[in-house]
Amino acid sequence: MNSPRPLEVKICGLDRPESVAAAAAAGADYIGFAFYPPSPRNLSPARAAELTGLVPKGVVRVGLFVDPSDEQIDSVLEATSLDLLQLHGGETPDRVGEIKERTRLPVMKVISVAGAADLERADDFRGIADRFLFDTKPPTDMTDALPGGNALMFDWRLLSKRRIVAPWMLAGGLTDQNVAQAVQISGARAVDVSSGVEDRPGVKNVDKIQRFIGAARSVPIDARTMK
Repeated sequence: MNSPRPLEVKICGLDRPESVAAAAAAGADYIGFAFYPPSPRNLSPARAAELTGLVPKGVVRVGLFVDPSDEQIDSVLEATSLDLLQLHGGETPDRVGEIKERTRLPVMKVISVAGAADLERADDFRGIADRFLFDTKPPTDMTDALPGGNALMFDWRLLSKRRIVAPWMLAGGLTDQNVAQAVQISGARAVDVSSGVEDRPGVKNVDKIQRFIGAARSVPIDARTMK
């Protein structure tokens, strides 16, 4: 019998050398950098170049964009190297395909989830997105909501009932206290956290990063229950 695969962990929205170092040292598989000006986690291309240079070989460097223009993507990629693009806006399948072809990089499309019908959007990206990230859709009355990093959860049971057409990650309100439950309910093989390891929006806490990764690594995963 094959051994269960370890849970993959992504720490997103890092903007300081100490948080990048902490995530890498604790064993993060993916480290994410945000390129979205309204976000408190936003980076300039120059700052991102400094931080991505600290990421060890073998750890995936992810760039988070929200409905980016070609010019924005170009300015980032001219300054720094990324391994995966995370598209967190209302990008259409055609636009995702254009970005993939233009950059020659794999793309992770974010699907914002409030109910079961939202999961059906993933089918539109079949054969286009290399993987998905399911995050919580902000409530319509949340005036200061960002596309992600709002510390809100959705019903993880929705994912347990569906077969997803590509590898996927779970995000939205995860912390070291609930990541085990989230994985066991949803069947996720990978998790993503941003606000759950912060003291306040945009300010990462090194201890919380280490605790989250430790908690995720300790989740017992039975390969028979995984999708």
